[in-house]
Amino acid sequence: MASTKSDLSRSTRSIRFPRLTRVLTIAAAGLLLAACSGPGGEQSGGDVEQNQQAEGALRVAVISHGTAGDAFWNVVKNGAEAAGRDLGVQVEYNSDGDPGNQAKLIDNAVAQGVGGLVVSMANPTALRTSIQNAVDAGIPVITINSGDEQSAEFGALTHVGQNETIAGENAGAKFKELGKTKLLCVIHEAGNIGQNQRCDGARQGFGGDVQTLQVDINNPADVESRIRGAVQTDSAIDAVLALNSQVAARAVTAIQAAGSEAQVATFDLNSDVVAAIKSGDVLFAVDQQQYLQGYLPVSFLKLHRDNANIVGGGKPVLTGPDLVEKDDVDRIGQFVERGTR
Repeated sequence: MASTKSDLSRSTRSIRFPRLTRVLTIAAAGLLLAACSGPGGEQSGGDVEQNQQAEGALRVAVISHGTAGDAFWNVVKNGAEAAGRDLGVQVEYNSDGDPGNQAKLIDNAVAQGVGGLVVSMANPTALRTSIQNAVDAGIPVITINSGDEQSAEFGALTHVGQNETIAGENAGAKFKELGKTKLLCVIHEAGNIGQNQRCDGARQGFGGDVQTLQVDINNPADVESRIRGAVQTDSAIDAVLALNSQVAARAVTAIQAAGSEAQVATFDLNSDVVAAIKSGDVLFAVDQQQYLQGYLPVSFLKLHRDNANIVGGGKPVLTGPDLVEKDDVDRIGQFVERGTR
């Protein structure tokens, strides 16, 4: 495009007065820096970045009560490690289903001077001292999954997970809506406070006859045998609530072997549960979106270190429950396959 007379005039002035142009440019830059100085400008600029660089990468230990090969906790681990990659945080995941061993893992992380801890509390009493020692050492702690009622008492910043009683209520209410009259709630981990809360919640939501059955998840044959025996002994049981996706698969097999007409629902998703919902063998799954239980705490600890943020306002950050049924299982199932649901 051809230059106008005005453009040529401005160009000429720039050529004729280069020193004045440089002076005005420097003066404008000085005014801009002055406007950004003061408390607000300094905090949002280089000082924070320098402090973060001086502190180095944040190191977070995630210590759960998951057992080896547990599909649920693999998704939690995926979430924590994804947050580490996204945010430049060093994430170390360890787990042990024995409360005493889990406490030792926490103690080891404290001794190593990690920058943050993420801990599931299936057995809060067993972990109290270890968690409080971490807090006393100046290590911020976020609890996940179980133990939301004890989280603040132990000194944690916040809790991330679903409220187990509310989740149980939703499952019980759904069974009631479907016309079921007698519910069997299967507990697979003795001493896990969250599982008792789920069954108590189911009792409240169901409003009818609810029985509990204790099994051992580490003995799949026993799980199947006990469920089969329960539905054979009491033909009035027309609903079975599993608290774990692996137990759900065993419950389906047990009911079919017993010739019972009871129907199964479960907590948590995996590829087998998705397939069972599609086929009608499982009515629904209570999804607590455990990927978030890995991802969110790591991001919260990063924000706490770098910006002194505390999320939740003293209340747990809920990741569920979300009921997954046949009409939406295809949409959710794709994320199960990639390990994020």
